[in-house]
This record gives sequence, structure tokens and C-alpha cells, in this order.
Amino acid sequence: MFKLSFSRLRAIGAVVVTLQFAAACGGGADTSLAGVGSGGTGFVSGAVTKGPVGNATVIAYGIAGGQTGAQVGSATTDANGNFSMSIGSYAGPLMLQAGGGSYIDEATGKTMGMAQGDVMSVALPAVAAGANTSGVQVTPVTAMAHAIAKQMAGGMTDANIAAANTAMGGYFSVTDIVHVQPMNPLVQGSGAGASQDAQNYGMTLAAMAKYAQAQGMSASSAMVTALMNDAADGIMDGKTGSVAVSMGGMMGSAMMPSAAGTTGLAGAMNAFMNSAQNKSGITTPALMNKLMGSDGHLMGSGPR
Repeated sequence: MFKLSFSRLRAIGAVVVTLQFAAACGGGADTSLAGVGSGGTGFVSGAVTKGPVGNATVIAYGIAGGQTGAQVGSATTDANGNFSMSIGSYAGPLMLQAGGGSYIDEATGKTMGMAQGDVMSVALPAVAAGANTSGVQVTPVTAMAHAIAKQMAGGMTDANIAAANTAMGGYFSVTDIVHVQPMNPLVQGSGAGASQDAQNYGMTLAAMAKYAQAQGMSASSAMVTALMNDAADGIMDGKTGSVAVSMGGMMGSAMMPSAAGTTGLAGAMNAFMNSAQNKSGITTPALMNKLMGSDGHLMGSGPR
């Protein structure tokens, strides 16, 4: 198990992260491929998915001493959520953060914008200088893993990043949350050619959107932020440490239900799978049942 510093998890923390991201976005995106793979120039590419997020800003940050460091690259996603960027000669652990843009919400079929202050992220163990790192996925699940790694003893070390990514993959039955591309269940017949990992990944994201709809949230991206805060302490129980998680995007100051990340997501997954919005042609009952019976622990059962 890991030791957490809950004193760092205050409401102001989310505001600080948002302000940092907004400030970093002031620079223009650099998607040039010139010199990639030679002369010490590294390259990172992949996709931002909460449904594919088009026109999102993706910023790459170095990680130093387990903490977020300087910006080393940036890019803007295309209509399908794809991005590519140069990160120069940077070597070491890397964090990508995506904000802005819009996506088609799985639960409603409507185009939604990423709400202000809602971001998704992914943490990667050390990349080599000049390396071509491709196929990186930035999703709500990788964002939850990043939230865990930040709070582990020592912060975002290679070992902690790998452990957090593995833990979130285990929770949602996805072997590699960083490189498996989620199935898009809004696409007719998309499940037929998708691996079980991709099916589980896609249904997980759809369940999050369906749960947000059931809770009356105006923007399902706010559910991502809530789930990140819930996951940060290593257990899905509607709290960060002893502090209840706020459900942003709702009227008033509603708090996240304690079973949101377990039976809540399981019920939402079942509702989505049996809705007209599910055009994939498949269902994922094993994952649904796994969530239904989960105790919410992400890094193994037992006390935190």
C-alpha cells in the first residue's frame, strides 16, 4: 500500500492546477515533426478520448522529483482527438494534460464542450531523449491513475506511475490504459473488431457519461474531475481521504455518492448497454458484474 498526504488535497488544489494549465495554454501549439527521431528531438503522439475530443489543447510537462515540472511541448487535437508534438531533447517521466475542445457525449449523443476547469491527463514512465512515443491515450481512466500517482509517497516516480496505471487498468479490466484505444460505442458495429480490452475501455467511458446524465450533471466532463478526486486516495468511496467529493456541474453543492465508482458505474454501464445509444453490437457483463461486487479499493483490498 502507499502512504498519502491528504493535507495537499484541498479545494484550492484544483483551482491551482486549472490556473497553471490556463497559463501554460498561452503559448501556441507546436505540432511540427521536423527532426523527429534525429538530433535529439523527441516526439509524442496519441489521442484524447472522452468520446474523441476535437480541438483540445494538449500540453506535455516534464516531471522532476516526482512533481510536475516545466512545459516541454504542446499540440492541438484534430476532429478525431488525435495529436502529435515535439518534446525536444527532454528525457524522463512525462505528463500530458488535455483541456478544452468538444466531444460527443455517449449518454446523450449531444456535442459537449470540456467544461472550464475540467482536464484529463496521463503520466508516462521515463521516455528516452529523441524517442518516438506513439499511441498514447489521454482518457478519464488515465487521469484517475495520474491522480493516484501524484499522491503516492515520492510522487510521480517511474514506479508509482507504472503502479497507478496498472491499478486503474486492473479495476476496469483493461490491460494497458495508456496504449489501448477505447472502442467508441456510438459507432455502428464498433465492438466486432475490438479487443476485449478496447470493449471494456469504451464501455467504462460510456458508463461515466451515463452516470453523469443520471446525476443531472450539465457537462459529463465534470464527472471525470469528480472521479479523479475520488480515485486520488486509492479507493472509490466518494471521498478524498475523509473529505466528500463535490459533484461539479450540478445545481447546488451535491456530494458524490459513496458507491458512485462501484455499483453506481455498474448500474450506469448496464443502462447504457441496453440503450439505443449503444451501437457497438456488444455488451460487457463481466466488467459490469466486477464493478457491482467491488469494494472500491484500487491498489488491493484492505485499509488505506
